[in-house]
Parts: sequence; C-alpha cells; structure tokens
Amino acid sequence: MRIFLWLLVLFATAIGLAVVARFNAGNVVFFYPPYRVDLSLNFFILLSVLLFFLIYAVLKTVRVAQKMPGKVAAYRRDKQERKGNLALRESLKAYFEGRFGHAEKAAMRASDSPDNSGLAALIAARAAHRMQQTERRDTWLATVEEDQSLKTARLMTAIELLVDERQPELALDVVKELNANGTRHIHALRMALKANQRANNWPEVLRLVRTLDKNNALHPALSSRLRELAYQDLLKNPSNDAESLRNIWWAIPAEDRVKAYVAIHGANAFNQRGLHDDARAIIEKSMAVEWDERLLRPYRASAAGEGSPALLAQIERCEEWSKTHPTDPELALTLGTLCLRQNLWGKAQRHLEQALSDANGARMLQEVHLKLAQLHEALGHEQEAASHYRQCAVATIL
Repeated sequence: MRIFLWLLVLFATAIGLAVVARFNAGNVVFFYPPYRVDLSLNFFILLSVLLFFLIYAVLKTVRVAQKMPGKVAAYRRDKQERKGNLALRESLKAYFEGRFGHAEKAAMRASDSPDNSGLAALIAARAAHRMQQTERRDTWLATVEEDQSLKTARLMTAIELLVDERQPELALDVVKELNANGTRHIHALRMALKANQRANNWPEVLRLVRTLDKNNALHPALSSRLRELAYQDLLKNPSNDAESLRNIWWAIPAEDRVKAYVAIHGANAFNQRGLHDDARAIIEKSMAVEWDERLLRPYRASAAGEGSPALLAQIERCEEWSKTHPTDPELALTLGTLCLRQNLWGKAQRHLEQALSDANGARMLQEVHLKLAQLHEALGHEQEAASHYRQCAVATIL
C-alpha cells in the first residue's frame, strides 16, 4: 500500500511539472562576447538541477575519499579487538580447564589488543604461577604496573599468588600498598588474613578475624580455630613474664576469655609461671559458662598447697561438679588428685578407682595408676604401690 501511494505521488508530481513546463515561455540568455547562448527556462532549470547533483556527487566522493584512511584504520582496530576478545575468552576457558600453558599463550595473543592487554597480563600471570614459572609471572605483573585502572586487581593477584607461594613477608608488603589505596573489600581482608597467618602475625590475625566476623565473612568453625591459634601463640610465648602475661590475658575480649579453648591455653600459661591462683580463676569462670572436661587437666595442675583454704575450695567445687557429671573420669581423677594432696586417703582412693574403671585412654591410665601408687605408698601398702607403678610403666609404653 505504501509503495502504491509513493508511485501515485511521483506520477502526480511528474504530471504537474510537465504542465507547468508546457506553459512556461521564459528564456535564459548567456552573453560572452562574441558568443551568445539562448536557453529555455525549463532547460536551464533542468541543467541547474543536474549540475547541483553533479557537484554534490563530486564533493561526496572527495569527502568519502578523505575519510577512507580513518575507516580502514577503524576496521583494522575492530578486527584486532575482535581477535583480542576471542583470544581473551580462549585464555579464560583454558585457565578454568586447567590448561595453563594454552591459557598463557592465548593471553599473549589477547595482549595485542590495547583494551585487553591489562586483563590478559593478569590471566597470564596466574597461569604462569600455576606452572611454577615465577619469573614469567613477575614479568607479566610488571607489565600492568602503569595501568592505574587495574592497580587493585594487580595487587590482589600479587597477594594471592605470594600467599600461595608461601612468601607471607612479600605478601604483607603488597597488603600495605593495597591498604594505602583505601581498599577494604572482603576478599582483600581474607587475603591479608591468610598472609598474616602464614607470617605468624597473630595480633593482626585477631584484628582481621574480628573484622571479618562483623561482616559474616568467615565460617564460625574457621573463626574459632584462628582465634584459638592466635591466643595459643600469644599466651605460650616464653618471653612473657607474669605482668606481661596478665596484660595479654586482660586484653582478650571478655566473651573470648570464658571460651574453653582460650581458657585452656590461658590456664596452662599461668600454671607454667607458677600463677596457680590465676589459672584456677580462669578455669572456674569458664566452667561456669560451659562444661568442658579438657579444662580439668590444667585445673589439677593448679592445685593449691596442702591444707590451704584454696585447696579445700577446689575439692568442694569439684564435688559440686560431680553432682551433674557423676560418671566423668577426668573429674573423678581430678577429685582423687586433690583429695590425695589434702591427705583424704579414703575419698582419694574411691575417686581414683572410679577414674580407673572409666579411664578412656593410655594417658589417663598412666596418671591414675601413678596417683594410686603414690596413695598406697603413703599408706605403706608396698605391694599395691609396686603393682600400680608397674601398670603405670605399661601404660607409658602403650
């Protein structure tokens, strides 16, 4: 329908022009002595229109010819970009497939495209690292140093690869450079955490764990394990004297001090320095929050002196615990040990024999037999004492 309307308009216009030209009697005369040219007005108009279109065609041709070099260059750029994008996709595909040699070669082709050169270099660096080609990896990373738009990507890649290569000191240097840029995203914090963990920089590990926990970026089990390792390293440092140990302990958040894994390391550290009162207080506070039989061993080691009110208080507290945990062999061993220290022979023998019947490991058997041997030796039962000493030696071998 549209074509029909256009044809109708075209024919109507042609008819109108023919009618107008028929009744147009005008002339156009050109004088150039000694020449004279006479033209009808209709023919002059036709020549003018044709001349206009001729000039337009010439100018258009000149303009297209002038733009031709730019179009050729743009075509070549587009072709190079298409080839670079294809090579970049091939590089990523080969990298994720584990074909790192192919990935690096494809990334090398992709780097010919200026727009893809930075990303291609990062992919090639990762591929070279996977092939343990550290020199090529560093060369690829160096090619991206001038590209400020990829600075964060380059630093994150360098941190990850250095941590994987177990060079935490170099990784921490890169972390400092990254922090100087104000970058604090989650993956950067995770990489910094891993680098500080490898470098045994436990105070910084604790700070990063707390930061990541606030963002729910760490699994609770991993968070607890990292905290335990950090607290263990800080508390077991042999250079800590009594005052510095107390300062470290009170610097730990209150909610962490009552957790069993922290209380165990804290009590052991205080016991090693003879600060048994502090060790007992740590364990009792932790036990008041949650029962954990692992705390009973350092609790035995923190026993007060014979006849002291503190020792009697320990025995009373263990008897209270035994009401809710009557079959716990560690608790029976602890109560028997404390009663033995207080010379409560009957109670000590009863609890130690209960621990012997419920013992669940060679270490516990060894300790129970040793305590029973000491008990019988104090009572003058030489045969029983010798028997338990022998069984203690057998348990040691096991």
